[in-house]
Amino acid sequence: MPSRLPIVAIVGRPNVGKSTLYNRLAGRRMAIVSDVPGTTRDRISMDAEWNGKRFLLVDTGGIEDRPGDLLWEDVRAQTAQALEDADAVILVVDAAEGISPGDREAADLVRRSNKPYVLAANKADNLNREVAAAEFYQLSSLDPVPISAYHERGISDLMEKLFEVMPVEPAEDEASGSIRIAIAGRPNVGKSALFNALTGEERAIVSPIPGTTRDSIDSRFSYDGHDLTFLDTAGLRRRGKAEEGIEKYSVIRTIGAIERSHICLLLLDATELATAQDTHIGGFIDEAYRAAIIVVNKWDLAKQHELDRDSATATVRSRFKFFPDVPVMFTSALTGAGIDRIPDVVVSVWEQFSRRLRREELSRTMFDAIGMNPPPSQGSTRPRIFRVQQTRTAPPTFEFSSRHPELIHFSYRRYLENRLREAFGFKGSPVRMQFVSRDG
Repeated sequence: MPSRLPIVAIVGRPNVGKSTLYNRLAGRRMAIVSDVPGTTRDRISMDAEWNGKRFLLVDTGGIEDRPGDLLWEDVRAQTAQALEDADAVILVVDAAEGISPGDREAADLVRRSNKPYVLAANKADNLNREVAAAEFYQLSSLDPVPISAYHERGISDLMEKLFEVMPVEPAEDEASGSIRIAIAGRPNVGKSALFNALTGEERAIVSPIPGTTRDSIDSRFSYDGHDLTFLDTAGLRRRGKAEEGIEKYSVIRTIGAIERSHICLLLLDATELATAQDTHIGGFIDEAYRAAIIVVNKWDLAKQHELDRDSATATVRSRFKFFPDVPVMFTSALTGAGIDRIPDVVVSVWEQFSRRLRREELSRTMFDAIGMNPPPSQGSTRPRIFRVQQTRTAPPTFEFSSRHPELIHFSYRRYLENRLREAFGFKGSPVRMQFVSRDG
């Protein structure tokens, strides 16, 4: 089973710089940064990467004890939920202000979660504040790590300590065991109804109310000699539109289900075909290098919306160009039409996703393509590719040993991928291509 992304929660009292640290680690200005305490009242999450290691980063509202204040009680409840689901925690304190009751409360909450954590003494942007950070030994037996999220000081030290304590599930080199299929899509496109129709179980609640399913459910069964595990997931809303509370955190679990899967059924609504949010979800699947099948559900309503399969397929393919030659299916979870074909297509895509090529065939195909169209030179320097090998399956991954790989343009890499697909297929499957520097 592919490893899921570890979840890292950033926790602390208000106005210690959690959102600034979040933005620094995420590499984008996603969280609102303000001098007003309590600006972040909900959790914000995104897929982040540090030195090649990917993880889900969660920003939380500040922990502060305000008895009777329903808003702050809700923030505290959401922070507790984030801690429950986190694999590791960054506890942030303010080196400029020193220890406060809010820091003690936050530290107590983190300790009681029994999750591995690191202690970040933020705003330590000069030597005096770095020395003052030693005060925070009162909160924890851990060494406080002096950082300045704003000035990007000490961040590397903090992340090194974080990855030392954070458990990471190893990814399998070769796909084995059950084929895991995540059913993903916007709320109310029929994911739970499709899940029930596929598995023959009424385990997922089916409701016309968007967002009824708030967690992931697994159902495993055998089909044509293959073990299939279907994951029903909570629907993903457009950023900023999710309701406050537990539904917003379900986005993280949905991304987690995508990461744990091999194949994603991206469910679209025939009455609202290929919306911007559908392509947003498709982007999560693409970034995770998971195989994809696009399922246009509610096709029983196609006539009244004047839809036909050819035009609908063309629309879908034009919106999901990042899924080359992806299978497009048409179903009705309500009537059962088209449902029985899904397992066959899943197995077919799995065979492409887990395919291993013979070394001789791979080398001949790629070097024929390179001979017909060599990598263009950059100035007086021409990059050279002298070996290609498949390093893993699920997703199929190919390593190109080359001289000056940094000079190989994106368009040329796409050219090689297209030749690879023309020769070997990989329908519905991503192809991962890595260009590494080696001496020829």
